[in-house]
Amino acid sequence: MGERPATPTAPELVLETDLGSTVMSPSRDYHVGRDPECDVVIDDIRVSWHHAILHPEAGHWTIEDEDSTNGTYTGGRRIRATDVGAGSEIRFGNPSDGPRAVLLGREPPAPAAAPSLSSSAADRPSAVSMPAATGTFRQPTTVRPLPAKTVRIGRDAGNDLVIDDLVVSRHHAELRALADGSYEIVDLGSHNGTFLNGRPVTRGPLGPGDIVGIGHSAFCLVGDTLQEFVDTGEVSLDVQDLEVTVGRAGKGGKTLLDRISFPVGEKCLLGVVGPSGAGKSTLLNALTGQRPADSGTVLYDGRDLYRDFAELRQRIGLVPQDDILHAQLTVRKALGYAAELRFPQDTAKAERQARVAEVIRELGLEERADQPIHSLSGGQRKRVSVALELLTKPSLLFLDEPTSGLDPGMDRSVMHMLRGLADDGRTVIVVTHSVLSLEVCDRLLVLAPGGRIAYYGPPEDALAFFGFEEWPEAFEAFENDRDRDWAATYADSPFHRQYIVNASAQPQLPPAAPGVLVAPPPKTRNWGAQLRTLVRRYASALSADRTFLIIMIALPFVMGAMARALAGSRLTQETAMNALLILCVGGVLTGAANAVRELVKERVIYQRERAVGLSRSAYLMSKIVVLGTITVLQAVVLTLVGLVGVDLDAPGGEGVFLPPLVEITLAVALLSFTAMMLGLLVSALVRKEEVTMPLLVLLAIVQVVFCGALLKLNGVPGVEQLSWLVPSRWALGAMAGTIDLARTVPGDLTSDPLFGHSAGVWLLNMGMMVVLSLVFGYVVTKLLRRHEPAVMRK
Repeated sequence: MGERPATPTAPELVLETDLGSTVMSPSRDYHVGRDPECDVVIDDIRVSWHHAILHPEAGHWTIEDEDSTNGTYTGGRRIRATDVGAGSEIRFGNPSDGPRAVLLGREPPAPAAAPSLSSSAADRPSAVSMPAATGTFRQPTTVRPLPAKTVRIGRDAGNDLVIDDLVVSRHHAELRALADGSYEIVDLGSHNGTFLNGRPVTRGPLGPGDIVGIGHSAFCLVGDTLQEFVDTGEVSLDVQDLEVTVGRAGKGGKTLLDRISFPVGEKCLLGVVGPSGAGKSTLLNALTGQRPADSGTVLYDGRDLYRDFAELRQRIGLVPQDDILHAQLTVRKALGYAAELRFPQDTAKAERQARVAEVIRELGLEERADQPIHSLSGGQRKRVSVALELLTKPSLLFLDEPTSGLDPGMDRSVMHMLRGLADDGRTVIVVTHSVLSLEVCDRLLVLAPGGRIAYYGPPEDALAFFGFEEWPEAFEAFENDRDRDWAATYADSPFHRQYIVNASAQPQLPPAAPGVLVAPPPKTRNWGAQLRTLVRRYASALSADRTFLIIMIALPFVMGAMARALAGSRLTQETAMNALLILCVGGVLTGAANAVRELVKERVIYQRERAVGLSRSAYLMSKIVVLGTITVLQAVVLTLVGLVGVDLDAPGGEGVFLPPLVEITLAVALLSFTAMMLGLLVSALVRKEEVTMPLLVLLAIVQVVFCGALLKLNGVPGVEQLSWLVPSRWALGAMAGTIDLARTVPGDLTSDPLFGHSAGVWLLNMGMMVVLSLVFGYVVTKLLRRHEPAVMRK
């Protein structure tokens, strides 16, 4: 806000509100209001955007109302302007219950208990810069005296230090004053973690200059004060000398990004364009921390993004090219489940619903809120994806090809939406192939083949810089004139000096040492809560998928009817093997068909949610719980439809342990479950959803060939060992043992030892299916890891 000439005779005061204290230096004015840019922010609807100003005068302070709607009050009366000083009480918006502020005298600081934390008033500037641990240079939002006791920090109003931020837990952390005069920060099992100098901690010593990150707030010990810095969203991004290569240098290696440097200012909308292969996606991955650059630095408002990624990832939103929501759900439901996953477990349902309603309103989706996402237009679906990322109020928002597949009208609509998001106080970076609406951007980055900067500056000057009138001509030149050094031309131009060299507010940092590991985010502490939310969301999405429901219901009845037609009224030498084979095929098809598409079709969703803290094991377990329940129920229906009322011709009418029908049902159910786990493995392995159906057919054929019903497997080297990996081999053995198939159908096939009617053989068959399920599940967890951001692969 505006500076005034210093007035040394005015006393230094402390303005206390419910949200904290602000030290008022007599060197300038202090603005009060709801605007996040005000020096004293009061988030109350009765307070105007710009409500009042505190002026330092000769020997005193004056408060002046800025034509606020509801007025400023001292001593119970509405004032236009009046003198105030130590002991004055001010009300904003209402004389009786409006937000209250009290002015206190600023006494000289007492000597600190710990010499390491003491500082003289002369050494402490009135506007303290953010310490070097972050590199951010801003005035503190609030300044408090250092506590003499434990201070509890969190979202709940009962805390000593209240943070109004939904990503902060109700009781998040404690700042503890120790007996020796030092301090430590202790995390209280928070949802999103507590960070010390960018790294997650459960408990850590706190010294001068150390930074404690909690949600969008950072706290620092400076002298004898605790200073708070709130990330309001208006942040800058500085990219310094990013390089990414694949392969080994000199041995066929390829450079994808070649010393990329540029600054992005606050509230800036940056467009990134370039021909195919210019490194746009590589740059996006490097800027978001999904795949850190091999060398170079990304500064988030002065903080090293890679070093502090564990903390800063919460302030970055990423909208991939593909939709990151379940299309079967309504907009409101999908955002509601996302809010459950991203906000702490102690967040009230009403709080989550209010935030969801807020982003729906901000993106203009009120009329579509209760429609299924798949029924929306492409532009509306993109708005929903953006709304999801805005739930946690990110300061940096990245979008990858948001207008891909949209008509020119929707293209323009989406770009103007992004313009509005930047104007509202965010830094927005959009990678796009469309050049239809680049004029709405503040800056344009053009990448040339080889991952080098061909232009960075205002979009309206770009074509003239290249000497073309249309963008197609420029892109054609990039492709046809690959020997031209586009980057060198730009580096020698005035644009480079004006918009890169002279525009960066951050000092050039030394390049990071190659191979430096990025600290992983804290481990998920609310695994059970995530699992419950994922199970409910997945079940809701499946129940809304009519095609899936029809197939799920029909398949066991169809396969069961086929088994019954082959079995007749009694299992005989002619019918027994065929009936059991159909049960095997039906069990495999129901289980594998349920799962074979489920991971690959959600891959983009999983990648994004994993980046913001989703537990890998909770995600996989949610699939196993929902699909496993469905699969087992289908197997029971399949077996009962096929065999109820059929004489199974078991020895003495008894199975090995239980009635024959019960044992066969258990074997088919376990086979279906194991096949479902195999289907998940295939889904985690493939890259495209289109290849899953041919693989499903192949799986069914393999089960038939290697189950032992058609070919003799016992004693055949290689083939027998290979069949041990096939679930139907063990399932058929268990069912054959139950009815003593060798007695009903004598011959070489049924003389297989795995078909024996004995407790040991039956338990071996059932146990091997359990083992295969566990093995398949373990392999799936390893395959899921391949699709995660590099920092999450732990």
